[in-house]
Amino acid sequence: MRKNSLQLLAKKLKLRQGLALFLLPCVLLLSACEQQVNTASLQRIIDRGYVTVGTLYGNTSYYLGAEGPAGFEYELAKQYAQFLGVELKMKPSYNLNELFLQLDNGSVDFLAAGLTVTEERRAQYRFAPSYDQVSQKLVFKQGKVRPRKLADLTGKLTVVADSSHEESLAKLKLTNPGLAWSSTAELDSEELLLQVLADEIDYTIVDSNTLAISRRYYPEVSIGFSLGEAQSLAWVLSKQGDDSIFASLIEFFGQVHHNGVLLALNDKYYGHIEEFNYVDTRMFIKAVENKLPKYQALFEKYGQDMDWRLLAAISYQESHWDPHARSYTGVRGMMMLTLPTAKQMGIKSRLDAEQSIRGGAKYFKQLIERMPARVPDPDRLWFALASYNIGLGHLNDARNITKQQGGDPDRWVDVKERLPLLKQKKYYKKTRYGYARGDEPVNYVENIRRYYDTLTWMDDQAKQRAISNAQTSKSIANEAE
Repeated sequence: MRKNSLQLLAKKLKLRQGLALFLLPCVLLLSACEQQVNTASLQRIIDRGYVTVGTLYGNTSYYLGAEGPAGFEYELAKQYAQFLGVELKMKPSYNLNELFLQLDNGSVDFLAAGLTVTEERRAQYRFAPSYDQVSQKLVFKQGKVRPRKLADLTGKLTVVADSSHEESLAKLKLTNPGLAWSSTAELDSEELLLQVLADEIDYTIVDSNTLAISRRYYPEVSIGFSLGEAQSLAWVLSKQGDDSIFASLIEFFGQVHHNGVLLALNDKYYGHIEEFNYVDTRMFIKAVENKLPKYQALFEKYGQDMDWRLLAAISYQESHWDPHARSYTGVRGMMMLTLPTAKQMGIKSRLDAEQSIRGGAKYFKQLIERMPARVPDPDRLWFALASYNIGLGHLNDARNITKQQGGDPDRWVDVKERLPLLKQKKYYKKTRYGYARGDEPVNYVENIRRYYDTLTWMDDQAKQRAISNAQTSKSIANEAE
């Protein structure tokens, strides 16, 4: 049904072009190369069975993770491909110039790369409905003098070439003649952040969503000020060709806004990193470097049925990797198990690090298995974490409230809004398990997600360094022979 309706839409929108093609065969023959660029259409996508999407490599758009392609833009584009009933082909680029060239020469159907809607771009391209907003942040290294306005800039400012940041600076220079900067097409936003940290440059400009993710790994990056108002993010289409792809994108974004898919995807990538705590982030990174090595083998041993790094993140949230930790509620050990839970898991000593990790892993696995099969990943993980903190009964009370209020009880983004209601009498008096400090599991889950992100990144970096060192050693050995 979906495919037939989309084909009908494409045919209707293409009717005018059909008449033009019939009347002007000679013109089309003489400009064959130009027409090759202008053939992007919904009908072509459906006929060939796939949509080709241009994007940028990066932690907010597209990257290859341990389980394959990932990134906000990738997942949203995948939803669009499923909406059309076709396959998805991503064509990632390394810089903006190369990205827009792909759209200009017709090698991609549109761009999905976290691109802001600017006046210059709107003059050349067409934008799909906006799906988010970001602000541009001027950043500097923690410990240096904070610039609060453009007049405070005293060092080297470098931005990505052809970016919206460069466009914003060009406008600001009209009223700030002394403003100067350099641009680079060789480095992306994250690499410029590293240059700031290495004192190679003094400032750069980063979009707020990219910065929120990057500060989990580089907490010394500090915000000076924002450049202007927030800007919309949208997918970009060529102005050439018919209206069919644009029409389908209007329908698609209307659907994902309405059914909660866009909200859930935004929560998956950004929902847990809206708040940044410099001290906590630095403490965690130091703990990974200094304390985790003592217990990592145990997390790997008992985290085989899940990602061991998630298990380690839970333990850090619970005890900061202190095997003798205890709280006023009576929970103790690396995984802060209650005495009844420890007995159920066959744990004799909660203060023994290995026993505690084994018991916590077993208990968490059981909580995951108790989640309804219809709850999608990664929501079932976040639900299991909330249950680990507050109990499955209270979680289900919050899910029932969510359903009663018209939300989706199977999505964490909806349920986490209702969990704090368990503190209010008018809500908890109608629940099965009564009062609960429902804000605590929300903070608990979001903290673990942040720790998990940071630990995953640090672990991946360590593996890459190990591979690089091994290759270097092998090359040296080969040369010695």
